[in-house]
Amino acid sequence: MKKLVVIGFVSLFALTGCSSTSSAPLTEGSTASREEETAAPAALDLNGAWEQSNKKSEENYHAAEIIDGVITVNWIAPDSRSLYWVGSVPSENTDEAFSWTSQGDTETMASALMASSEDTKEFSYADGVLSYEVTAVGTTMTIKMERK
Repeated sequence: MKKLVVIGFVSLFALTGCSSTSSAPLTEGSTASREEETAAPAALDLNGAWEQSNKKSEENYHAAEIIDGVITVNWIAPDSRSLYWVGSVPSENTDEAFSWTSQGDTETMASALMASSEDTKEFSYADGVLSYEVTAVGTTMTIKMERK
């Protein structure tokens, strides 16, 4: 029964369509050269609401929320919201583009009909876009999300 619901739901989706440098000032009478200080880059903050940017339909898509190192991804439909993924997000990354392996909360996802059955999921972030792959009924697609 779960497979039939998943197949139907996936079919519905398929058919609808910085770092900075500063120089220390020289003091009067000083013969020393300027020392460059390198400020520690700020950690990239992924917290907040995200929405699928490559959706085929305004009614059926993925939406996510990242809060304090946890990402929750849901399938969104006109009258429902179904859990797809709950897992980890690195909180101290300073790179402008990076990938990570999210460790899934398998206990939470086990009771959700539309949730992934995987223990881990690969996510990427670059140029303001969060992306990951979804495979259902033998079809794999890349979901791309941007901040809401």
